[in-house]
Amino acid sequence: MDVFIEPIGRLMNEFSKLPGVGKKTAQRYAYRVVNMTEEEARGFAESILDVKRKVRFCKVCGNFTEEEVCSVCHTRSAEQICVVKEPKDVVALERLHAYKGVYHVLHGVIDPMNGVTPNDIRIRELLDRVGSGTVKEVIMATNPDVEGEATAMYIAKLLKPLGVTVTRLSRGIPIGGELEYTDEVTLERALVERKEL
Repeated sequence: MDVFIEPIGRLMNEFSKLPGVGKKTAQRYAYRVVNMTEEEARGFAESILDVKRKVRFCKVCGNFTEEEVCSVCHTRSAEQICVVKEPKDVVALERLHAYKGVYHVLHGVIDPMNGVTPNDIRIRELLDRVGSGTVKEVIMATNPDVEGEATAMYIAKLLKPLGVTVTRLSRGIPIGGELEYTDEVTLERALVERKEL
């Protein structure tokens, strides 16, 4: 005999497909849905379908939008482009309310071990944008891991001949961090990228 009846088991299986959701979490989510009112469940299901129907990628930057071109691309100067791996990285940077330029979402990074080549991410579109002549600076904001660093270096080499400034987000010791608990790579980066006071 199966432990879960078929509808609950199927729902658990669907929840377990989400990143970071294991069997126990999927079970909790499924039981929560079972205990929802029909109106709550309908609202939950409709919000999922609504996202699939309405959300698309901005034809300029590749971020999520409901329109053909997102509000950031419509309203901000294109002199500065911040290159990120995924749309969720745009959200992280926008929370700061400090960046006033536009974005370019690669939708991945170069990762030969997993078969991701430069042709599989939105590098060509970035080169086309920079080639338009209005861009003065490209900020590489990919993650500071092996794939993110390799992608940033690869793109920087392609952009240098186009006459734009290419910068990289600074890395180092977090505010409130202690030297004795900082890993060697981070500490080395902080030392190399030190700034004059």
